[in-house]
Amino acid sequence: MPELVFFSGTMDCGKSTLALQIEHNRSARGLQGMIFTRDDRAGEGKLSSRLGLVTDAVEVEDGQDLYAYLVDHLSQGGRADYVIADEAQFLAPAQIDQLARVVDDLGLDVYAFGITTDFRSKLFPGSQRLVELADRVEVLQVEALCWCGARATHNARTIGGEMVVEGAQVVVGDVNQAEAIGYEVLCRRHHRRRMTAATARAAALSPDVLPVTTG
Repeated sequence: MPELVFFSGTMDCGKSTLALQIEHNRSARGLQGMIFTRDDRAGEGKLSSRLGLVTDAVEVEDGQDLYAYLVDHLSQGGRADYVIADEAQFLAPAQIDQLARVVDDLGLDVYAFGITTDFRSKLFPGSQRLVELADRVEVLQVEALCWCGARATHNARTIGGEMVVEGAQVVVGDVNQAEAIGYEVLCRRHHRRRMTAATARAAALSPDVLPVTTG
């Protein structure tokens, strides 16, 4: 039976790499997929991995009907044996409903990849709808690590290395950027304390935290 599968995890845990691997495995068997993406780091109409792999994709627009797009593609003689949707957290809930309809009405497997929560630890609307509708939710087993070495469970937005908790939900950046807007994965403890790798280093170098000796 076809399924809607949601592969979730923090940033930097290999979601896009897995999406590209699924595409490679199926295309090697003669299957053709329809790849959707939104706001990929490599630019419009691209699905990319931090390992350097990249492939072309359909850039999803605001208000676009993904089910209608596929029906039109198939009715014009195009082929689609499965669907991949990367950066699915950026899709609107209505577009997640459309992907579920692709599974139910067109009989295609849909593999969606995305992070679950934003830099404020709040659910992305697209991810929330996927959790509600998916036949399966798979948490990726490649664990991203916080700077302290613990398992990273939260996504942090940084400006100049310092964590921020206000701003628009969607701002495209990349992990471990030291300048401008960047992102970093943290364990819950350090996300709560707003302690990034940069602020931890600064604290370690501060004379205020060095041990005081007498005599």
